[in-house]
Amino acid sequence: MPDTSPFRERVTRLLRQVDPAIMVLLAAVLADLAVLLPAATDGVGMPLVDLIPLPGILLLAACAVTGRSRPVFAGWSGACVLGANSVLINFTDAPTFSTLLPETSFAECVAGLLLVYYCARSAPAAIAVVTISALVTAEVATAVLRDAGVHILQLAGMGLALLVVAVVPGARARQGIGDGALGTLLRQQWLLVGVLALALFLDASIVLSGPDVDLVMIVPAIAAVVLALRGVNHPFSHAFGISGVIAATTMLALLTRADRYVSLGGVPVAVTASGMVVTALLVRLESPRRAVTAIATLSAAVAIGTVVQIVTFIQPFTHYDRRFQLLQGLAVTAVLLLGISVAIGLFLRARDSERKTTVEAAVAEAQTAERMALARELHDVVAHHVTGIVVQAQAVRIVAEQNPHVVADSLGQIETAGTEALAAMRRLVRSMRGETGDAAAAAGEQPGPGEQATTDLDADLRKLATSAVHGVPVQLDVDVPQGLPQEVARSALRIVQEALTNVSKHATGASAAWATVRGETDAGGPDESGRALLHIRVADDGEPGEPGPLAAVGGYGLVGMRERVELLGGTLTADRHGGGWVVEAWLPLQGDEESQ
Repeated sequence: MPDTSPFRERVTRLLRQVDPAIMVLLAAVLADLAVLLPAATDGVGMPLVDLIPLPGILLLAACAVTGRSRPVFAGWSGACVLGANSVLINFTDAPTFSTLLPETSFAECVAGLLLVYYCARSAPAAIAVVTISALVTAEVATAVLRDAGVHILQLAGMGLALLVVAVVPGARARQGIGDGALGTLLRQQWLLVGVLALALFLDASIVLSGPDVDLVMIVPAIAAVVLALRGVNHPFSHAFGISGVIAATTMLALLTRADRYVSLGGVPVAVTASGMVVTALLVRLESPRRAVTAIATLSAAVAIGTVVQIVTFIQPFTHYDRRFQLLQGLAVTAVLLLGISVAIGLFLRARDSERKTTVEAAVAEAQTAERMALARELHDVVAHHVTGIVVQAQAVRIVAEQNPHVVADSLGQIETAGTEALAAMRRLVRSMRGETGDAAAAAGEQPGPGEQATTDLDADLRKLATSAVHGVPVQLDVDVPQGLPQEVARSALRIVQEALTNVSKHATGASAAWATVRGETDAGGPDESGRALLHIRVADDGEPGEPGPLAAVGGYGLVGMRERVELLGGTLTADRHGGGWVVEAWLPLQGDEESQ
């Protein structure tokens, strides 16, 4: 099965870069399509004449998308597209509809706002002023050419308000002023922003097509959207806020006699979408008891509001109650929408649980690996020095019986070894705490062989052979390849160090040890793969029989060596050979993916 993780990562990275403003623009385009497509197929007027503005709308939206990286070019292109589309509409008498600006579609309004924002944010000041002026002129020409029939003061007031809405955030971004928690929320929840924006645009198209009194219904729609966005992380309290908005919507509809939403359950589309969003979030984030309480409150508010508005605004038929028929259909729809919201919430909750389990497993694995690495470091560094102290103390005890005068010199050597062991412990603790080498340098401490990542394996091995085997002479044969990977050099030093320490601890009557570290090609090695290897061999001439004086202590030397070798994909053997003990390791100098 092919590995899809790189594709997943690319998709995730792309989604993280999505601009919420682009999602709002997409929602506006979809809202325009929701208005234009039914109008083009309703059989009124010339066929498909209602779709004449659509190409210009799509081109203007494309200009807005381009404006993120090329604001001046996109601004002038948008002004030309808007003007040309207005001329085409005027010439063909294609019908249009009004939104925030007269005879201007949702996508055209949003695209114009984005173009102004991008110019104010990124373009040079003088050029930005000229480009924004061109966009304003194109909008005025649009109102004139499309026969808006709107008073010039009304157009100027609405246009000025929208201009301020676009220019002020652009100027703040130009000065490097952050957009705060709200901007962060919008960027993180760009998909939610797009869905709720689409619902708001649909509400606007509904109320703009009716009497002016219906415009008040857009207020609770906006309030519900704000509550849904703010309740992304804490949906419980905001669910009751949306319940209050639903109750207020019912009261507002009764007071103004606005009956545009009766067939939709008495609430605006954005309120319904916000309720679904909060319901999904409740199921995802809250405990079952809290989620059920909040969802029941939302459902009760919707049910009461719907029944009240239907009873108030819908008159029954003589032979069949139309109110009951509408209530029956709305009840089925409400149950369906509630089920969809709960299902989405359960899916997100399961995904969160799976992600949490995966993260916990990864953290546990990382902690285990870190503990094992620290255990190996502790064993290799501390056991190496402490073994020397014990061996020297035993030698002093034996020599003191024959020549007490040499005890003072031997005690000095033990003191030196103990000081080195203490310094090694301090360096190891400092490394575990993540401190840099500056603290050690300030304390006058220099790392001993094998205690830090080696930078000269040849020199460190020679120093180790002459100073760290506690009376057993070592014959060293070193031929280290150039460009040895740091992890291989470090492991090689550790393996030699531990093997020589074991000579002192376990070899009975050993008089010499041999250590070989050479680069080889594995033509005749353990797996005959032809890879470049670092061959490590440590042997002694100890006799088989009774173990050394420290063998009873036990330890994890071979275990640690085997773990180091396995982590690098190498091979380790340790056994008696020709009367002595031989430790032999082969470490690959390249990763598997490079050697294949």
